[in-house]
Amino acid sequence: MKQPCVYLLASGFHGTLYLGVTTDLIRRIDQHKRNLVAGFTRRYHVHTLVWYEQHPTLDSAIPREKALKQWKRAWKIELIEQNNPRWLDLYPGLL
Repeated sequence: MKQPCVYLLASGFHGTLYLGVTTDLIRRIDQHKRNLVAGFTRRYHVHTLVWYEQHPTLDSAIPREKALKQWKRAWKIELIEQNNPRWLDLYPGLL
């Protein structure tokens, strides 16, 4: 899936959240899951893809990521639960 995406990872149901942007969602989530990405997601075991949004260009994805980073946690949870109320890992469906 080589297309710009904004994505949310979680440590579990209503757990710690991580928001990111990438041009290759499958590769990036695989890196998170295999702890190849040093920092927050490795430290806090945030590896479950619970939400993502595709964009036509990186120029549209980056402002969306920045906007979502300003959102309250409750708003992000609501965004996730609109399409993934059980917080299932969406990564297997991408493969």
